[in-house]
Amino acid sequence: MKLASPRQQQGAYFEQLACDYLQQHGLQLVAKNWHCPAIGELDLVMLAPPIAATQPPCLVFVEVRQRRPSRFGTALDSITPTKRRKLLATAQAFLQAHDEFAACEVRFDVVSFDTSIGIDNAYSTIAKWMVAAFDAEY
Repeated sequence: MKLASPRQQQGAYFEQLACDYLQQHGLQLVAKNWHCPAIGELDLVMLAPPIAATQPPCLVFVEVRQRRPSRFGTALDSITPTKRRKLLATAQAFLQAHDEFAACEVRFDVVSFDTSIGIDNAYSTIAKWMVAAFDAEY
């Protein structure tokens, strides 16, 4: 599938960076860009191994954000309360569509990239992984 705009291409690039980063840290990809009509889209759905043998694995809904530093805040600051509610609703739809994850713990992580463009026009990116950035009680 060809991405229509430079913004979509940039989004896909940072989503792949986040996916690779999380996989290097032991998470397994379950779904990418999972879409529920009229509700929203989940950037990444990952499975984290259980912390202890007696615990279930954790299904992790990951929002990926990228932003150049500005006076308006960081990439993480761009996740508004409205966006969080939309993510929660989309995650609920995902769980309803995938009952194989019913026994899993659930958490919402954010991988943010605050980028700057250097003298050579190359991106300088710093990934920040916020585990349990917000919860379902939001």
